[in-house]
Amino acid sequence: MRKSVFCCLMSALVLYLPTFAVAAVPKQVLGSSVIDISKENTYPNPTQDLPYLEPSPLAKQLLKSANVKIENPELIRLLNESSVSSTPFAIGYRATIYLGQWPLNYQSLETSTNWEYQKVNTNFLDNRGGNAPQKLYYRQEMQKQIRGGLTAQIPNEEAVRKMMLLIAMKKTNLPLSFSTVIGIGTKKDQPYRVPAKKMGYLYAYAPAVNEKGKVTYGEVYIVLKGNKKKIVVKNVITQGIGAWIPVQDRLSFSYVISDQPR
Repeated sequence: MRKSVFCCLMSALVLYLPTFAVAAVPKQVLGSSVIDISKENTYPNPTQDLPYLEPSPLAKQLLKSANVKIENPELIRLLNESSVSSTPFAIGYRATIYLGQWPLNYQSLETSTNWEYQKVNTNFLDNRGGNAPQKLYYRQEMQKQIRGGLTAQIPNEEAVRKMMLLIAMKKTNLPLSFSTVIGIGTKKDQPYRVPAKKMGYLYAYAPAVNEKGKVTYGEVYIVLKGNKKKIVVKNVITQGIGAWIPVQDRLSFSYVISDQPR
């Protein structure tokens, strides 16, 4: 009997092992052609530091009372800067404070990476007249700025961009920014072999993350009744939105050997 029960438990465990293995897959695996140029980049890109904003005790109380989930850092900051005094003589006191229409939260539905989002450089070596292999290196010929952005115009774009950026950074574990620059003269010492009688083309691309999801808007009110305080959200609407967010200080390379000019 004990042996039978043990066998059943082992069979069940084996069935669930694939699920555990999937959960252990890394967030983002970089291809062999993707190179970190953060140390070599001649243009110092500012680091996007968007830490989670810790709500104050009052803000926590108000956020917990809301009928719609609120994650907008700008609205949380506003609540952190607010104060409501309690008084033992507040019986019968009522007030409603309108804070305006806000993007309340962003829900991510799909996150993917295009490693060849924008071509930023081409290096070329003509070895058709040579009798021995030559080496081709990456060197940035011109300064390039890579810009991302939302795929549609929506109210309060800056707050939505921040929420989407936070989610995308957490999901991909990549350094992201809506604008990044590759400085002129940036180079890597990794050689690419160009055989004799051939031409070599080295293309460099800036990657970007494509973030898709939906943002929830609503009119936000603080309702005071006696010593009780709460948030009420009215006229809630949801809108689909997407964004392209460049990856900072990363390049994807494509190397082509050819007999003829391309």
